[in-house]
Amino acid sequence: MTPRDGAPRLIVGAAAGTCALFVSTALVAHDDGWLLLLLLSIIAFLAGRIRARPTGALAVTLLLGGVAASQVINYDDNNIVPEIMLPLTLYLAGIALRSRELLVSRLSEQANEINAERDTYAQLSIRYERARIAAELHDVVAHALSMMVVQASAGQRLADRDPARAADTFKIIATAARQAETDLDRLADLLARDTSPDDGAHLGLLHEIVDTARASGLPIRLRVSGDTSSVTGTVAHAALRFVQEGVTNALRYAPGAAIEVVADARPGTLELSVTNGKATAPARLGLGSGRGLTGLRERIAACGGTLDAGPDPEEGWSIRAWIPC
Repeated sequence: MTPRDGAPRLIVGAAAGTCALFVSTALVAHDDGWLLLLLLSIIAFLAGRIRARPTGALAVTLLLGGVAASQVINYDDNNIVPEIMLPLTLYLAGIALRSRELLVSRLSEQANEINAERDTYAQLSIRYERARIAAELHDVVAHALSMMVVQASAGQRLADRDPARAADTFKIIATAARQAETDLDRLADLLARDTSPDDGAHLGLLHEIVDTARASGLPIRLRVSGDTSSVTGTVAHAALRFVQEGVTNALRYAPGAAIEVVADARPGTLELSVTNGKATAPARLGLGSGRGLTGLRERIAACGGTLDAGPDPEEGWSIRAWIPC
């Protein structure tokens, strides 16, 4: 038996014993009522402190029953009020103190839970922010590096037989590098100012992505249709990253293939697609990690949209997305 289990029984037993003492004192007319009153008050207070309320009430009932029995046997108008009110008051005081301790305990537990949830939320926020930064860096760097690697390979082949075209190729590499540097500076500035990369994004920037890719020699075309004025910055930013990822994948896996980028702003939905034909040259870049497409799928899903990627009937590849706007 644990102390917690034994305390209620002990208090009930003490109350029953005190009740018997009151009755016996009244029977033999002892003059030590103040000691019994002190004992009565202590037990009543402890009865209010125990966790089991019915057991405490039983103990107090036994005590007051002893007082009532003693008064029936030997009525004393001077003792009846303190003998009833003092233990009853201390019993209620014990209940109030116990309730306060339980309240403090519950509040302490809730505070600990809140602190634990806050720490968990902070850790999740850090992980989410790291993933967001990693996705932004991947989108910016992977696109630029893929283009530079392809053009560098072309420049090496042209260096001896066509120096003029080789020089143009290296200019394209420098332009891609400067664009990547500008994008990284913009991303670092946004992170330093704790603002979202979505700020200032719009579908007009699709033309910059396509023009840069076309300047590097890629056979690419863009078609934008519908009313794009209702497209939010968040959706526009997702669309920009979608096109970047699609062009990068086409450049990586289907060199020389024609690329078509479509952005169709329909009522309530922005439909995007990047489609490339069959490769006309062997791939010169290694296989990717798949992280870009996974991150893109998560980005589109975060906007409430869906993404589909796979081969098309003409031995090419296409990725499509539908984003509510």
